[in-house]
Amino acid sequence: MNGPIRIAFVITELEVGGAERCLVNVATGLDRERFDPIVYSLDSRPACDRESLVLRLEQASVPVRFIGVSSSWQVLSAIRRLGRLLAEQQPHIVQTFLFHANVVGTLAGVRRRPRPCIINGVRVADPSRRRQRLERWVSRRAERIVCVSRSVADFCSGQGRMPREKLVVIPNGINLDQYPAASAADMTQFGVPADRQVVVFVGRLHAQKGVDWLLRVAPRLLTQLPTHDLLLVGDGPDRKTLQDLVGTLGIADRVHFAGWRPDVPQILAASSMLVLPSRWEGMPNVVLEAMATGLPVVSTRSAGVEELLGPLADCQTVTIDDADGFVATVLDLAQDPSKAQEIGRQNSRRAAEHFSLAAMIAAYEQLYESLLTA
Repeated sequence: MNGPIRIAFVITELEVGGAERCLVNVATGLDRERFDPIVYSLDSRPACDRESLVLRLEQASVPVRFIGVSSSWQVLSAIRRLGRLLAEQQPHIVQTFLFHANVVGTLAGVRRRPRPCIINGVRVADPSRRRQRLERWVSRRAERIVCVSRSVADFCSGQGRMPREKLVVIPNGINLDQYPAASAADMTQFGVPADRQVVVFVGRLHAQKGVDWLLRVAPRLLTQLPTHDLLLVGDGPDRKTLQDLVGTLGIADRVHFAGWRPDVPQILAASSMLVLPSRWEGMPNVVLEAMATGLPVVSTRSAGVEELLGPLADCQTVTIDDADGFVATVLDLAQDPSKAQEIGRQNSRRAAEHFSLAAMIAAYEQLYESLLTA
């Protein structure tokens, strides 16, 4: 092949999230002598206070195009618009991230001539049967399906009934230097008293993340832990419902909503532990970020989280129906700082050994070249 491999990355939106950061890390980290990336977002450009990932792409001279479609009802329009842009670029590979991008990017790509190789991405074991059926139908048109963990690959080949021979596992990787070096945020800006420590949740305020479950166990937890407050970092469709629940439970003085934040590394650096009460997960970036920071984690059990935590998963995970175990685990770590610090050190070591950004990018580069030399 003459010249670099042209890759079209397609994603649902480019506000800050785990999949979005993964795409940007790959697109900006590729060897530009061998690969020529361009990014397409189905949504419009994010607001100025949420466009940090777009700015990273632009600073790295990676072109970004916005389709301007934000509703599922506009899927046919999105396919047509993206198809026209792909016809101009003539990519060798179309790689899609997240459910809507998998559908739109694949259907736009298969109509091109010459037809590009198509790579879909599955990041969570989504229990929605409707989505499973649609992704299974779309995946038949893809050359490869990248899964972020072995457990997601098992889900795709089992319940998702996707062809096993198309599945490739590439774990998330992050810039490990960014987190230990982060300076601690001032938590009083969120209403946390200066003499309190912080148990932090970071993620989308959506049913998947189980924040409602966390809040229902919070009164019992916070009563036994007067030295700590709970900080919720993130935004989403359930925010008002969750704020109302906090008021109903009478814990508004101990639970703080930070909203969407661009300074997650600094917030993690100022926290004593991460909690993640998800109902289902793939391989959550925030757990990896907490590990890189050197924090202990208390999470509901999912195979992806267990893959990240490795040998220390047993002492940092509980089943979502075990509220007593969750409270006990948080209390144990909060009341035994030396134990929490040791677990945090081991988490940091594991992140460095298994989940580096360089290893993730190298795996993607190998995948791209293998598809075009097969």
